Amino acid sequence: MNNKMGGDLKKIQVVGKYLVEIWRALGMDMTKVEFLSASEEINKNPGEYWTLVMDVARKNNLKRIVRCSQIMGRNDTDDLSAAQIFYPCMQAADIFYLKADICQLGLDQRKVNMLAREYADQCKPKRRKPVILSHPMLPGLLQGQEKMSKSDPNSAIFMEDTEQEVKTKIKKAFCPPGEEEGNPCLAYLRHIVMPWSGSFVVERKEDNGGDREYTDYETLAADYTSGALHPADLKPSLAKAINSILQPVRDHFENDAEAKALLKQVKSYKTTR
Repeated sequence: MNNKMGGDLKKIQVVGKYLVEIWRALGMDMTKVEFLSASEEINKNPGEYWTLVMDVARKNNLKRIVRCSQIMGRNDTDDLSAAQIFYPCMQAADIFYLKADICQLGLDQRKVNMLAREYADQCKPKRRKPVILSHPMLPGLLQGQEKMSKSDPNSAIFMEDTEQEVKTKIKKAFCPPGEEEGNPCLAYLRHIVMPWSGSFVVERKEDNGGDREYTDYETLAADYTSGALHPADLKPSLAKAINSILQPVRDHFENDAEAKALLKQVKSYKTTR
């Protein structure tokens, strides 16, 4: 509906399998999680699903639906196809069709989650509202990039990036001394590295203060904004921390033949906005 992978459902399903392999490599307990394919779930009961989609569409005007275009990486001023206008109705319907109690999505999906909560109140009798957990969006690594972009390799760290690619990207990343706001390097520390590892070690020479371990982000941010921590020291340590997280993923896609073939297939696809 949103023309991802050129709208090729088979390619989209392959990418889905690739994501599952990413989570497996990072240690997800596969015995406690179930992955569903939207197309397969819809086909199990298409009558119920499409009736629900149409009801969401019927209870909202076009202006309200177009405001949700952000969930597709679009602006409400973009020239949207009819399919893209229908897409938010489907995503809101998915929540009720799957009987989801909690929706964990990025902040860019917040508008459609609110659409779902509004729809729950519009129904008679009212439907149970989903709990919305909106996760922060990582900014792009370059100056002025509010969020990462799949179509710009320099804007983000990809799960299959090599050790050197990570070092190069972090070295080039926007990281103004003393500034926390809009600093992608600090965002990676706050939302990924420190929650994942529990701490962050800045490696420095003895004549430059020696190594410093941070166990909470607030202390690190205070040191950075005061000038006690400089980007030249932070960046190499950040790259090292990210590489430590990614190494199991690299090992999995290198040593598992099926995963390796899957990655090769995904890399052959042209990314679409």
